[in-house]
Amino acid sequence: MAEQTEAPHVIVHGSATGFAQEIEVGSHELFADEPVSYGGTDTGGSPYDLLLAALGACTSMTIGLYARKRGWPLEKITVSLRHSKIHAKDCDDCETKEGKVDRIWREIHLAGALNDEQRAKLMEIADRCPVHQTLTSEINIKTRAV
Repeated sequence: MAEQTEAPHVIVHGSATGFAQEIEVGSHELFADEPVSYGGTDTGGSPYDLLLAALGACTSMTIGLYARKRGWPLEKITVSLRHSKIHAKDCDDCETKEGKVDRIWREIHLAGALNDEQRAKLMEIADRCPVHQTLTSEINIKTRAV
């Protein structure tokens, strides 16, 4: 089994007294928390907000890169995301039929003088973003106490 030898890229510091978390991503600092209605202090986005932010940022970056490489007249990308849990039995296109399923709604607005074919291709490219591919594939998380 391969051991992790590099320093962690993301480090999260929290206190057992509440939900607020300090997140180090390289030289950047972020904050996570839960809303007041869930017992948090609302000092940052929730963990699901950060997950959606990662998907939205990756989607926008992937679309933008594809358009730039082709010289297409894409000016701006706006990705809006929502997360919910739904009953699996209410999901026609889900493999799971028991319990609940996570659903992410992603809406993409492309601004610029793109033709219909370019818009369609960029919408197709959205699903090729690495975070989208990670979220829709098998994920294997290894945890150890240190």
